[in-house]
Amino acid sequence: MVHKGTVTLETDRLILRKFRIEDAEAMYRNWAGDSEVTKFLTWPTHTGPEVTKSILSEWNDQYGQPDFYNWAIEWKETREPVGSISVVEVKENADCVQVGYCISRSLWHQGITSEAMEELIRFLFEEVQVGCVAARHDPRNPNSGKVMKKCGMKYDGTLRHCDRNNQGICDASYYSLLREEYEARKMAE
Repeated sequence: MVHKGTVTLETDRLILRKFRIEDAEAMYRNWAGDSEVTKFLTWPTHTGPEVTKSILSEWNDQYGQPDFYNWAIEWKETREPVGSISVVEVKENADCVQVGYCISRSLWHQGITSEAMEELIRFLFEEVQVGCVAARHDPRNPNSGKVMKKCGMKYDGTLRHCDRNNQGICDASYYSLLREEYEARKMAE
């Protein structure tokens, strides 16, 4: 892998960028403080914007690390962050990364998460030169799996009783996309 860190990426409707401390209020309001958005996530719903600000401060300290990948999904229409997308695990010895994401409930089912994920996948394969991009979701949250499928990821299987999220112990459905699959998909476009 050729680590690049959290560089700014852009799509038609989105800017993927580093979080800033001043994003705390919008992040809390748009998704981090919404228990419906965080229902199936592995981190707890924020109890107030001060919690969000503290986490953003931690993340800002990590942005100097070339293998730290954590983006605010900024909606160009409003110029404020409406979600996040990140590499949650880097497996150097397997040439694989695992990604995670969440988006404001007001933007569900509008293709925003898929648009961000497609750009992240492109960046990871073409610039970071990973061999595999993987992701997982709680099977009780099928819309997350639909994002993965829409982005060309293949269903690998479900591990039972192997994960924990805000609902407690849960199953985890895994998806992945290999470099050769990404390249074949790109050639077919």
